[in-house]
Amino acid sequence: MKKALISLLFFTLSLAAVAQELTVRAPGRVEQGRRFEVRFEVNSRADDFRGPSFKGLSVLSGPNVSHQTNMSIMNGQMSRSVSTGFTYIIQADVEGTFNIGGASCNVDGKRVSCQGFTITVEKAGTQAPQQQAYGGGQSRRQSSTQPSQSGNIDSKSLFARASISKNNPYQGEQVILTYKIYTQISLSQYQIDKLPGNKGFWSEDITRDGTVHQYEETVDGRRYMVAEIRRGALFAQESGKLTIEPLDLDVLALVQRQRQRTGSIWDLFDDPFFNPTQAVEKHLRTNSINVRVKPLPQAPEHFNGAVGSFSVKGETDTRQVRANEAITYRLTVSGSGNLMLIDAPQIDFPKVFEVYDPQINDNINRSTNGISGSRTFEWILIPRNQGDYEIPEVSFVFFDPNTGRYVTKRLPAIPLHIDKGDPKSMKNVTSNKSDVKLLNSDINYIQNSTSGLIPLGQRDSFPWWFWFLLVLILAATAAGILFGRRRQAQQQDIAGMRLRRATKMARKRLKTAAAYLHSGDDNRFYEEIYKAIWGCLADKYNIQLSRLSSDTVRDCLAEKQVPEEQQQRILQTLQKVDFARFAPGDAASRKQEIFDEALQMIVMI
Repeated sequence: MKKALISLLFFTLSLAAVAQELTVRAPGRVEQGRRFEVRFEVNSRADDFRGPSFKGLSVLSGPNVSHQTNMSIMNGQMSRSVSTGFTYIIQADVEGTFNIGGASCNVDGKRVSCQGFTITVEKAGTQAPQQQAYGGGQSRRQSSTQPSQSGNIDSKSLFARASISKNNPYQGEQVILTYKIYTQISLSQYQIDKLPGNKGFWSEDITRDGTVHQYEETVDGRRYMVAEIRRGALFAQESGKLTIEPLDLDVLALVQRQRQRTGSIWDLFDDPFFNPTQAVEKHLRTNSINVRVKPLPQAPEHFNGAVGSFSVKGETDTRQVRANEAITYRLTVSGSGNLMLIDAPQIDFPKVFEVYDPQINDNINRSTNGISGSRTFEWILIPRNQGDYEIPEVSFVFFDPNTGRYVTKRLPAIPLHIDKGDPKSMKNVTSNKSDVKLLNSDINYIQNSTSGLIPLGQRDSFPWWFWFLLVLILAATAAGILFGRRRQAQQQDIAGMRLRRATKMARKRLKTAAAYLHSGDDNRFYEEIYKAIWGCLADKYNIQLSRLSSDTVRDCLAEKQVPEEQQQRILQTLQKVDFARFAPGDAASRKQEIFDEALQMIVMI
């Protein structure tokens, strides 16, 4: 019994040491002219990697850094971890034996390393087929990390499914899409291979960071351990029949392995007590889902695309100011639904108010139950005249899919009192009787002196400064008329106003994204990047934001006659941002690359 405990302690310590060990996967023998892969791995997040020189071999690319999410289900318990890989693509140009040096990297502030290895390059055609597999000349500990392809896994023992909360939603209604793995065997890890392209939907990832929801479920009389690996909120942008494409993923399943005897010390770990399983790679694909989207009923006045369950509130920071002082009016829409697609309502502010474009502030909560939170529209108002005015009643209309009816929320009018402003800063202020002060007498004393007066007819011409002031007044009058007409035309040109603010708003959002670039908050970073790109496209090309999605943007750009080369550049950037947004564990260098490409695209358009 004592020996068994000592052996078990030794085995446990060995596993703890390997957990933070840098390992290498490489072929022991390759044919001349062949390309092959050398990969260094560590079961944790790592940085500051320093690889070998590969002297005598050609390095085609690398080291390429990747992070992989590993999920384990053992005895009904699930755990999740992240591993880091550094991959080289090598080409063997000449025959010979090459000694490759070791490598090292930082893991949790500590330096870990692995020893060097040897690669033999043989003449083409002389190598046996089995020798070309990875690990042909490596230690047993290196080759044992390779997944086996010989395991036979029943499709009823391991499969993946997609499900949706509602198959017949209204256009714009929020539905929850869930991807699950059903298994009766232990899993080592999973990796999403291909994200589905959900044409016709606006999608938001609502997967909880760092956790995988697990539970047991019975399907066709068989008991399964279920892992929810991904959740998304979908909003249909068009009515009719739409299809949610399958999701592809790869998993490593742990199946019973056969004992092997080689006469080495590693046979100890082939004993079923120590190492009873082997990793088998399995490709899974979920089912596709057909969704029948119902169109919205005939919309009433003031409806601007809001679908869900909402409340609305309007307020000002003050109700009494002096002329030429700013007032802030905020309209906040709260609830659950397509908050990101709601536009600012049209409000008829008093004509004597100078009104600036509203600033949009979002407070979005992405939970497994869907999208909720609030969107606030903030207007800056500057009254130019004194008097009593009011912000008129505002009607906010949304469609409630639970009742199938439109709901109108009315905000009461807000009275405002504007006092007389500073005379030095007043513009276009009308006179008021209370502003006129009477003199002490009706007629002041009339002077008899004639000094400074010139008899009529004695002045032949006016001085030079008279003509200069006359020309200056005429020029200022003409400029004022032209400026007023241009100002009026600009206020009526909604598309032009959106165009002028496009880059300004995009740069503002990119500035916010830059604050999250190195903070580790990937969700907020990609959210601001996404807002900057979509907002710039919508404002630049005068496209409704509700029409834009990853699948309809090409049609929208073609409709606006955007050059083909510019379309390709925009689509490529969107694809990179979309992929990086949902890829787990993105590296800081990758985030910087996405930020730079988004900025370049916005400057380009």
